[in-house]
Amino acid sequence: MHIIQEEIGLPIFSAQTGGGSGDDSHKVFTIGPLPPGFGMTLGNAMRRVLLSSLPGAAVTSMRMKGVSHEYSTVKGVLESGIDIALNLKSLKLRKFNKDSEVITLKGKGPGTLTAKDLQVSSDIEVLDPSHEILTLEKAGEVDISITVEKGVGYSPAADRNKKSNEPGLIHVDAIYSPVTKVQFEVEAARVGQRTDLEKLSLDVTTNGSLTAEEAVQFASQLLKSYFEYFGSSEKVVESDFIADFSRAGAQVSEEGEAAPVKESYTPIEILNFSPRTLNALINAGVGSIEQLTKCSVAGLSNFRGFGAKALDEVNDTLAERGLALSADDEK
Repeated sequence: MHIIQEEIGLPIFSAQTGGGSGDDSHKVFTIGPLPPGFGMTLGNAMRRVLLSSLPGAAVTSMRMKGVSHEYSTVKGVLESGIDIALNLKSLKLRKFNKDSEVITLKGKGPGTLTAKDLQVSSDIEVLDPSHEILTLEKAGEVDISITVEKGVGYSPAADRNKKSNEPGLIHVDAIYSPVTKVQFEVEAARVGQRTDLEKLSLDVTTNGSLTAEEAVQFASQLLKSYFEYFGSSEKVVESDFIADFSRAGAQVSEEGEAAPVKESYTPIEILNFSPRTLNALINAGVGSIEQLTKCSVAGLSNFRGFGAKALDEVNDTLAERGLALSADDEK
């Protein structure tokens, strides 16, 4: 990580359900604080991968009895071949195996056939059973064979039509991506006296075949696999400028004595104390981790608004970082 993270602490990652609907397909992810410029760098890379490179299932072709091309019409069916193809194109499906599979849609009128009328195997799950595909009149009847494939990105029907131009086979534009919407926003963030930091918010919506968290996890793993080509983790160039959080606390000099880091001032905000505890410390003039570790239990107890619960919170938080309060009050 950037060496700035030694000063401001590790970025905090969180995920919240978008719109408060409780739906795992829509979540807002936030990460911060980040060094200047990293919000746009991370947000743009994640957005591109999320929209273009995640695997999903889609209809790639159909064969309808009595229809020779997409502009044909069938007696007793209100929609034309192209309308039916468009409705199939927008189906939301989850496919567990990467091999292509043919599913069927059969029915007699009158009535409307929806996605729940599709005859599928256990390898395919229909995520929107109420999705309308076609409408049959009283004498209408259909028998459609539909090919479903699992893939990545976008596959235009024209490309596949050049490779396999069979009579009666209607190719459909396939949008495999399970991610339907990605937005990111970079906001200003502050830690202590640093006001040039950033916080990234990533708003992700999927069609339900992957949860938003699974989509973000896949995208980050994919990016990581490419970035690893640029360098080896075993060889660190200019290690002094790569964050090492062991240097954020007190360092031990060659003589064995504790020496401060840059006259150390690590903002106390990165400890994520409760507002009441944080305000009591700041009002008492304790603004850094280094100042806090020089305080004793007796000294903290004298602070206004600082009670037993606040003391327990401070002790527990410092212990998580391998730190502790001073035996004597040195503040």
